[in-house]
Amino acid sequence: MQEIEVSSRLYVENGARYMTASLMCAADTESPRITPVTFILAGHRLVTVRYDQPKPFTLVENKLARGCAPGINGEVVMLELLDAVIDRCADILERAGADVDEVSHDIFEPEGASRSGQAKRYSNILIKIGRKGDLTSKVRESLVSVGRVVTFVAAAVDGVKWSKDMREQLKTMQRDVASLTDHASYLSNKITFVLDAMLGVVNLEQNNIIKLFSVMAVVLMPPTLIASVYGMNFKFMPELEWVHGYPMALVMMLCAAVGPYLFFKWKKWL
Repeated sequence: MQEIEVSSRLYVENGARYMTASLMCAADTESPRITPVTFILAGHRLVTVRYDQPKPFTLVENKLARGCAPGINGEVVMLELLDAVIDRCADILERAGADVDEVSHDIFEPEGASRSGQAKRYSNILIKIGRKGDLTSKVRESLVSVGRVVTFVAAAVDGVKWSKDMREQLKTMQRDVASLTDHASYLSNKITFVLDAMLGVVNLEQNNIIKLFSVMAVVLMPPTLIASVYGMNFKFMPELEWVHGYPMALVMMLCAAVGPYLFFKWKKWL
């Protein structure tokens, strides 16, 4: 069941079809996972081998418990299970798409938050993006696996053919799997774009911080120069004996600091 090659997952032995698919499990939690499930179809009976409990199995079990048509067989149950798996993948992708849109809105149009000092918020957004990317990749893996199973089931084996209604249902499943796989690929590209945008915003935030430190260093440089000049211990410095020397030095340092600041504001560098 853990093998990834198609020949080990889809094969016929002694008249029975063995089909292993990778299904989503615990998709509603923060730790979604992929679990292998083997369907064994033989003699109009269905046996499943699984070591987890994917939600579609519970849904189909409850559905059949409420109303089971007479003459139901393994083929019908398997189609119900595959249909439930595809619907479940669609629901997960819809929810993931809505969450990605919400994350994108938080990045480009933050409400009630400034664009500075948001390290914790950015960290939470990056965690959300990572989780949605992981979930989407797992759903796509599950869809590819289910698509192979549907194609294998649709093929006639040992002269056994499906009824017209079942063939139509299998074709519908194949179309649904193809469309959902394309949507999962689109969603993966969108998550990649959102991740790049988030990293760009973080880099812009860091650049603004570095720019602020650089401007402050330049603003404080002239006052430091003035203070250094009048801090020298030469014997003959006329201003040292002047009564208004200290206030004059303070005014000079203030003007030397305000001048570059106003220049940067005029240039719109701040």
